Amino acid sequence: MRIGITCYPTYGGSGVVATELGLELAQRGHEIHFISYAQPIRLRGQEPNIHYHEVEVSRYPLFDYPPYDLALATRMAEVAQLYDLDLLHVHYAIPHSVSALLARQMLADGPRGRRLPFVTTLHGTDITLVGLDRSYLPITRYSIDQSDGVTAISNYLRDRTMRVFDVKKEIEVIYNSVNCDVYTRIKHPEKLRAEYAPNGEKLLVHLSNFRPVKRLSDVIEIFDRVRKEIPSKLLLIGDGPDRSVAEWMAVQKGIHEDVLFLGKQDQVQEKLGISDILLMPSELESFGLAALEAMACEMVPIATRTGGVPEVIEDGVSGYLADVGDVDTMARHAITLLTDESRLRAMGKAAREMARSRFCASKIVPQYEDFYRRVLERSS
Repeated sequence: MRIGITCYPTYGGSGVVATELGLELAQRGHEIHFISYAQPIRLRGQEPNIHYHEVEVSRYPLFDYPPYDLALATRMAEVAQLYDLDLLHVHYAIPHSVSALLARQMLADGPRGRRLPFVTTLHGTDITLVGLDRSYLPITRYSIDQSDGVTAISNYLRDRTMRVFDVKKEIEVIYNSVNCDVYTRIKHPEKLRAEYAPNGEKLLVHLSNFRPVKRLSDVIEIFDRVRKEIPSKLLLIGDGPDRSVAEWMAVQKGIHEDVLFLGKQDQVQEKLGISDILLMPSELESFGLAALEAMACEMVPIATRTGGVPEVIEDGVSGYLADVGDVDTMARHAITLLTDESRLRAMGKAAREMARSRFCASKIVPQYEDFYRRVLERSS
């Protein structure tokens, strides 16, 4: 199949999922065309069967805010016509599904009169935050209903979308995936660990875009409690608006030398594959991709019992769950694990097995292929 994929190319879950899906599809022989305003962060530009098409937004004095959605729709239609795409797959409803809808209409009314079906994947904040804004709710609902196929990354997100938006379209749940060959425990991590923990300290990790919903201040609070009991280091992977708050907290608590801000990382598996525990105390997660990637690397996730997270982590088996804001419980779980190496490693292996048996790309990508075929059959 020839598939156009549109996502936000920035450092966030939906962009990572879309890019990894495209890479997996390309490896399976499909021709993938990414259409966005910048090259997705996990594309390196040398992958076979992968093409990137930049969306250029013209700036005119007339526009305070250049109309990216219109430029995107035009580029989608151009790429679809030039490369004879079979379908578009857009990640994030606003504005991508609206642009795909316009592109479909433009091609239908064009000289060839062809229909270009599009699939919308809902990821979370397009529904839980943006879509609930009254100014966006009607167009979000309309674009979902007009999609030729709709998927959601968790049962939680599907149910919430159906309830809040009262959409008529059937929504199929296809979970996020992880490449279990790439995300794995590093066999001899001693040298790599020594870069961050030269005295044998334990390694805790937080991976996000540092937005308020990720509750980065809770990460610092948890680590502060853990560090008082166990020599440890905290690796913070990512960047965003709450970084300065976290830096200030670390200095105020006197733990700044043990809190390492690593910034945005392309090869996050290299850090996850040598670490012990992932902290994910988010206000809301529609799935929890960071937890899944950690689990594949035999890291134990300690997360909040919110949104779709309980669909990924089995409490007490492949990780631990706590209420939002309950930093004491999350810290206690971390301390218990870090003081019992055999239990830590056993739970890490259980986490890996959960990721391998339910969420490996080899299991999830064929579900998308089947979904595409059904959409194409209905649209023919």
